Amino acid sequence: MKQLLSNKRKSQILKIFWITVAWIIIAGFQFLISYSLARLLKCDFGDFKPIYFLKGALLTGLLAGIIGGTAVVFVWEKWLRNKKYGTALFNMFWSYCIIFVLVAIPTGLYFHSQELGLPFYDLKVIETMTIHFFGLDQLQNFIIWLSIVLITLIALQVNDKYGPGVFRSFLLGKYFHAKREERIFMFLDLRSSTTIAERLGEERYFHFIKNVFKDVTPAILNARGEIYQYVGDEIVISWPMNNGIKDANCLQCFFEIQLALRRQNSFYKENYDGLQPEFKAGLHYGFVMAGEVGVVKRDIAYSGDVLNTTARIQSMCNELGVNVLLSQFLLDKLALRSHLFNPKRIGEMLLRGKEEKVTLYTV
Repeated sequence: MKQLLSNKRKSQILKIFWITVAWIIIAGFQFLISYSLARLLKCDFGDFKPIYFLKGALLTGLLAGIIGGTAVVFVWEKWLRNKKYGTALFNMFWSYCIIFVLVAIPTGLYFHSQELGLPFYDLKVIETMTIHFFGLDQLQNFIIWLSIVLITLIALQVNDKYGPGVFRSFLLGKYFHAKREERIFMFLDLRSSTTIAERLGEERYFHFIKNVFKDVTPAILNARGEIYQYVGDEIVISWPMNNGIKDANCLQCFFEIQLALRRQNSFYKENYDGLQPEFKAGLHYGFVMAGEVGVVKRDIAYSGDVLNTTARIQSMCNELGVNVLLSQFLLDKLALRSHLFNPKRIGEMLLRGKEEKVTLYTV
């Protein structure tokens, strides 16, 4: 569990890093536009060197990225998930105002101390900074950076919707034309979902599923899995072949999910009448066609026999009384550590809708 939290924290820090880099670039670009316009209008800079403008702009991007990026990743995204939308937006706006002040004051002091050739704590520097802070230029900066923050939030939300890496594939047009890929799939289905739904009722069951999916996501991402679909109470997870077989990620993922849910036992007991979520899973691999589908609502879809076979394998878990099943085809690709995994042969099974038997194993 500590490893999961560590990887989640690394992912969040990486987000802050890229936000900071992006905002520094934007601040530099903002300087270039302003400087170009000033040159075009033949403004007189006097003895003041434009390099100080650039340093001030880059300092703005750096501070905004560190402080604002931290707020976006650790606070604002959580507000958007857990609070009412209007409340979240209101909280984000007033906290943005605070962050804007925290960034504008030190950058203003630096800029005007360079401009006047005085220490930043000199009263004249502070007075000049204060006048500038309440000027129209600062209002313009307030609106520009508010827009940048909103665009950043939208980009992060879209990235979360499609999953890590998938949004990038969209932007790069990777699946604009269908392509053949070798992938591992895991169909993860909630046990006793009908019984749980009847006991909790529609609204509580929805929140139950929402909490379960939230709790298992770090385990999936830690195993380098890609969430392909949520289908009711089922999660379809996919791996490019190399990512899935490395360190047996595809199989390790299932046990990390079980561990993550056990860690939350007390939460589910307290909030959901003592019910404990538990999954069963089927795993298989093969070739699929991957490409963008849809006109109004575009998405990346996979098609191929491997998906049907994986679904059938997962459906055998109840009948065979096991939590996880995988095909021998996949098992032969995995270098399992004997002290971690102990595969047990179930036998050859004729899956529903299939003509040839598939040898299944549990672990």
